Amino acid sequence: MIKSLLEVLSGRKQAVPPIWMMRQAGRYLPEYRELRAKAGSFLDLCFTPEYAAEVTLQPIRRFGFDAAIIFSDILVIPYALGRSVRFEAGEGPRLDPLDTPEKIATLAPQADFTKLEPVFEALRRVKRGLDTKTALIGFCGAPWTVATYMVAGQGTPDQAPARILAYQHPEAFEKIIDALVDNSIQYLVGQLKAGADALQIFDTWAGVLPPREFARWSIEPTRRIVAGVRQQMPGAKIIGFPRGAGALLPEYLERTGVEGVSIDWTAEPSLIRERVQSRAAVQGNLDPLALIAGGDALDRAIDDVLDNYAGGRLIFNLGHGILPETPIAHVEQMIKRVRAYKP
Repeated sequence: MIKSLLEVLSGRKQAVPPIWMMRQAGRYLPEYRELRAKAGSFLDLCFTPEYAAEVTLQPIRRFGFDAAIIFSDILVIPYALGRSVRFEAGEGPRLDPLDTPEKIATLAPQADFTKLEPVFEALRRVKRGLDTKTALIGFCGAPWTVATYMVAGQGTPDQAPARILAYQHPEAFEKIIDALVDNSIQYLVGQLKAGADALQIFDTWAGVLPPREFARWSIEPTRRIVAGVRQQMPGAKIIGFPRGAGALLPEYLERTGVEGVSIDWTAEPSLIRERVQSRAAVQGNLDPLALIAGGDALDRAIDDVLDNYAGGRLIFNLGHGILPETPIAHVEQMIKRVRAYKP
């Protein structure tokens, strides 16, 4: 059967947009919470193929989304590069900071991909568990976003440690970026070979960069990844998500060569329609807080997305990941309204 998400990425608008959600496998689902408790640590959940595959499939069984995204994390590449990566309850990821040129010099250039074999095995298991109309998405973090966590050792409100390091020591910072580009290419190719139908590159912190730095640290590394993946896997379908890029999205699209651009809920509709959707698929961009609110407010927010973008190639999604406190009934309300859409 036709995978509607791949159709959209291939240039063919669908009468009813395909729908999935970022972080659709997560804490808002009781079945996820149960398995998370059984797994122990977050990384054990990611790196136990049986568990990661089950978590990936849970929202497909419950909601019938048009795509599954493999359950993993953007920080598995630093982990494979030999960095200490741990997740502390209620506090998020913790890494050993690479906050000086001297520390950066200790970074291994080549990841140990045997550490990531569980991700590939989880993909193979999910592929076997999906029907033929549901796409499977693999992903990685964009080098800029992953580097911000590697430099600071954790998330910060505006990722200032990485921004300052990139200004003061750009050559040292480039070494982190280069290692992430090279190993992300290999990681994404491995995901495609394991069964992924499409890929997404998450640049969650792209929006904190001024235009010059955005071009250097967000666009150019993503361009290199896209080109590197396509060199080995021609025709690979790739979605970029430079969150918060705003008016810089058209340049991002033109220079990276992605087939789809995911947009957040602050994107200006006419800009997106005229300068992005005219050349690529658009994915997004429901505010996750509208999904929490539910009711008439949710219906209006869904209709706004459809009215703005369903005239072109659209993959309906959120503007970022679903939040843990989101009621399941609101997700059902969203899916029903999108699938009842009549242009």
